[in-house]
Formats: sequence, C-alpha cells, structure tokens
Amino acid sequence: MPQLINNIQVFSLYEVTKSIEKTLASRYGSPFWVKAEMIRLNHYKHSGHCYPDLVEKKEGRVIAQIRATLWADNYERINRRFLKITKEPLKDGITIMFSARINYHPVHGLSLHILDIDPSFTLGEMEREKQEAIAKLQQEGVFYLNKEMPFPLLPQRIAVISVETSKGYADFISVIENNPWEYRFFHMLFPSLLQGEDAVPSIIKQLERIRKVKSHFDVVTIIRGGGGDVGLSCYNNYYLAKEVATFPLPVLTGIGHSTNETVVEMVANQNNITPTKLAEFLIQSFHNLSVPLKEKQEKITEIAGQLIHDAQTSINRQSEYLAHLSRNILENNHNRLTHLVSTQNIHLKNFLSAQRKELEQIENKISILDPANVLKRGYSMTFLNNKSLTEATTVKEGDQITTRLFKGEIISIVQSKKEK
Repeated sequence: MPQLINNIQVFSLYEVTKSIEKTLASRYGSPFWVKAEMIRLNHYKHSGHCYPDLVEKKEGRVIAQIRATLWADNYERINRRFLKITKEPLKDGITIMFSARINYHPVHGLSLHILDIDPSFTLGEMEREKQEAIAKLQQEGVFYLNKEMPFPLLPQRIAVISVETSKGYADFISVIENNPWEYRFFHMLFPSLLQGEDAVPSIIKQLERIRKVKSHFDVVTIIRGGGGDVGLSCYNNYYLAKEVATFPLPVLTGIGHSTNETVVEMVANQNNITPTKLAEFLIQSFHNLSVPLKEKQEKITEIAGQLIHDAQTSINRQSEYLAHLSRNILENNHNRLTHLVSTQNIHLKNFLSAQRKELEQIENKISILDPANVLKRGYSMTFLNNKSLTEATTVKEGDQITTRLFKGEIISIVQSKKEK
C-alpha cells in the first residue's frame, strides 16, 4: 500500500514494478507475433540460453529497441528448423518474425520472451529487400555500369577483399599461384568482414581504400567461402550493391555456393560460384590471350621459315642465273676478243705487208738515187775540202778539188771557172 508522506501518496519501487508486471500480464496474456531486426543473438554456450537485442530501424535510424530471451530448449528447436530451411543457423544481423510474450521482472525489467521464430519469413524478408535494391539501382541507371565496363586483356593485378583465414581465400590464392602454366599474378588482400550486419560497412570501407589506389590494380575480387542464403543477405544490401555497380574497376565475385544470386553478384562485372572458379576464370583470361599469341607465334615462325626458304631458293636461282649469265658473257667476250685478235692479226699482217711493199718501193727509189748508182751511170761528184760542190762560186782559181767517179777519184787544180 502507498505511504502518506507530507500529505503526498508515495509508492515503493517494488509496488510500481509489480503493478506494471500485473498490468502487462493482464493486457498481454497471449503470445503475439512481432517483426524486428536481431542485431545480436547473444548466445551463451555454457547455458544454451540466448538474449537477443532487437531493433526496428527507419531510414537507417533506430526507432525502437528491446532485449529478449530465448531459452535453450526453444533455441535448439528453432535453430534446427533454420538449418533445415535456410541452410544457416540463427545469427546476428537478420530480420525475424517471432512469437513472443511480454515479460516484465521487477529487477531485470521489460523484455520479450521468444517462443518461436518463422525461418520462412526471414527468407521472404531477404527476398523483399533484394527486389527493392534491384528496382532502386535500375531506376538510378547504375545497375549495369560495372557489368558493361571493359574487362582488362590481362587481369594480372588483383585487389582481394576477403578474410585472411577463410578457406575460400586460401583456395583462391592456391589456384592462381600454383597454376601449371606458371602465369604470374600480383594480389593484395584488403581484409574485411564478409557476413553479418557489420559486413556491409566493412566491405564498403575496403572498396573506398582500393578506389584511392585504383591505378595499381586491374580488377577487384570479393571472395567468401560457401554458405546459405541467410549468410549472404548482406550482399543484397542496396548501398553495398551500388558501391560495386559504380566502382571504377571491374569487380569479380566468388562469394559462395548458393544458387540464389545476390544483388552484388548481379551488378558485378563477373560472377563465379566459388573462389576456386573465380581463380580459374582469371587463369582462363590468360589462356584467352596466350593461346592465340602462341598460335600466332608458331604461324609467324612458320611463315618466316617459309619466307627464308623461298628467299634462299630465289637467291640460289639468281646465283645460278648470274653464274650462267656471267659464263655466257665471258664466253661471248672471249669469242669476241678471239675474233678481234684474229681480225687484228690479219689487219696487222696486211698492214705490215703493205708497209713492206711501200718500203720496198721507197728502197727502190732510194736505190735509184743512191750516189753510187748515179756515178755508175757516168755522173761524178766534186768535193772541196771534203764538201760536195754544187756551185762554181764556192771555188777559186788554184783550189784543189777532188772528182769522185764510179770507180776512182781525180784530183785537179782549178785554173779557171765559169759561174753560169
């Protein structure tokens, strides 16, 4: 009962809390269904109990929040159904529809006691969020931006968004580094959370880091191991999908084995079902260039060999032709020279014969004019001081002159002379 203090009716705290408990119990006596986002499951393994934190958001802002209880026996039953239907256990960061009772305790306060959770609603809610994100990206005209971006000829420099300890990341690195063709890749890890409500801001943060150094990379890969649809729900997030769709480098995804394609996979430039398949796709890109290059190299080698062979054959033919032509020219010139020599010899003989006849004629003329022959015909030659006399004016009376006859000489003394 309330006390009267200074004419004021005062209730104890216990009375107030018990009144609240009684009022809520009478007002909310039956279980009811609630929709909320479970941001934390808060499962305690030693007891098996869970103490979920539930919120409702509007435009990204929390407008309502309450804590809940999920006892171990109910958790095990609900978790088995989640594993069967969604292929994932109950986890943080999912939207759930659950049956609950209001629980109010004078010490622990207000909470919701969860009796059941509908896993089908969680899948449906994820699908609704997915379709809303798709529609919004299409309305903004960015849905196909990354997918239509030209893929690099050789995607050799790879920015990898993943968890260093994840099996998917290990498989990816093993395949690209141990490929039998010894193709060489440069890869750099940008570590990020890959599931849960913190995955979206974590992946976006790494994409922003890569954007600042985009000139150092050819492609971006988002790599995650296998998982069901619930674990992939963050990849239907509108903000993450838009960041991928508008990214300035081709984004490649390998985020699990699910056949239900997420929005991020839809807007990515290339999507592969697993990290291993993604690594094989990159290796195939090298094949797509290296195989035709090798074929062209072999073709060039073949053509070059044929050209060299044809050129050698042509050179040999030209050499044979030149040798034959040279022999013909030499032979023709030799024949011409032989003919010229023969002709010149004939001309020389004729010339010498004519010269000989001419000389004989000259000799005959000279022989006729020979002083001996002249003297023989009765002529004589007169000398004065051993010089022949041709004029009377050159002698005077008393000079001794010599008269040479054909046979012998007459020495005379000049007694008189006649100049004419």
